[in-house]
Amino acid sequence: MARKADEPLVLGIETSCDETGVGIVRGHTLLADAVASSVDEHARFGGVVPEVASRAHLEAMVPTIQRALKEAGVAASDLDGIAVTAGPGLAGALLVGVSAAKAYAYALGKPLYGVNHLASHICVDQLEHGALPEPTMALLVSGGHSSLLLAPDITSDVRPLGSTIDDAAGEAFDKIARVLQLGFPGGPVIDRYARDGDPDAIRFPRGLTGPRDPIYDFSFSGLKTAVARWIEGKRAAGETVPVADVAASFQEAVVDVLTRKAVRACKDNGVDHLMIGGGVAANTRLRAMAARRCEDAGITLRVPHPKLCTDNGAMVAALGAEMVARGRAASSWDLSADSSLPVTETHVPGAHGHAHEHSHDHDHFHELSKDNLYS
Repeated sequence: MARKADEPLVLGIETSCDETGVGIVRGHTLLADAVASSVDEHARFGGVVPEVASRAHLEAMVPTIQRALKEAGVAASDLDGIAVTAGPGLAGALLVGVSAAKAYAYALGKPLYGVNHLASHICVDQLEHGALPEPTMALLVSGGHSSLLLAPDITSDVRPLGSTIDDAAGEAFDKIARVLQLGFPGGPVIDRYARDGDPDAIRFPRGLTGPRDPIYDFSFSGLKTAVARWIEGKRAAGETVPVADVAASFQEAVVDVLTRKAVRACKDNGVDHLMIGGGVAANTRLRAMAARRCEDAGITLRVPHPKLCTDNGAMVAALGAEMVARGRAASSWDLSADSSLPVTETHVPGAHGHAHEHSHDHDHFHELSKDNLYS
């Protein structure tokens, strides 16, 4: 169904880790999703190197924005706002995105919205399945985060129910892939090998699932250690490691805990929708188990296309468009990156806490923008 032309047209910039993402949306409609990844530059180190990521963002920023504008068929002057990930993430990488967003917003005379990375991962689902129900229960699983979040209002009210107390799920995938010598990143390769393995071959531990454990928190450090020791034991005995079975059994342990706790959170809080986002949401076993358990519990499952689960600019633009549509305050020019921005801060209005058009501190802003530097 075509969206109305008067819906907010917003460009989003995402640079929290190793993806330079630029997305453009109109309301709930995705117009462009341009991504430049530096993952290959990190692969030889077995993980993301912050300085390498920051330099890659610097090089990719302007070409990726130009590519997104061309793909969307819009001029920068047509935009209603610029949204950018203000945190959480790698400090240096975030600063590149925030600086670029400020420059474009200032030159174009458009409002600037510094938004939360995790809230953006939830909001991106609107681009595929329409407006989020309120409240929404979200399970976010990625290299840096494993969180259960209750979102009565994605633009202003996101409540953390549980999170990882050590390794996030994505980190565990990366580390086990390294032990199995499968390369980096670990998520896609473990998923691929697991399809040929037996998920019941090895019973690996399920962290924080005891009667006295926190019901919504996650822990994957013990699982990671158990798998690594099992592999080392096989190698020490001169036996061949059954890679597919290890991958499948490890993956099953992770997915079992994630889906079990997510469904319980929905039941406990009377929420009949579950949204799963973040890079690990692209995992085929996670999607399959979540679908089965949600169906059994009478819960509607919403999972975006795998391309929208990994870090991208479209998710930032989606949240920015929602901010504009609901009249939320824009960020002031003192917006900065916050590597540990809490999910409860869905966006950062800045020290002044009000929109540009109401600010008397930046009257020169509109005068400069009349030159239409990027039209």
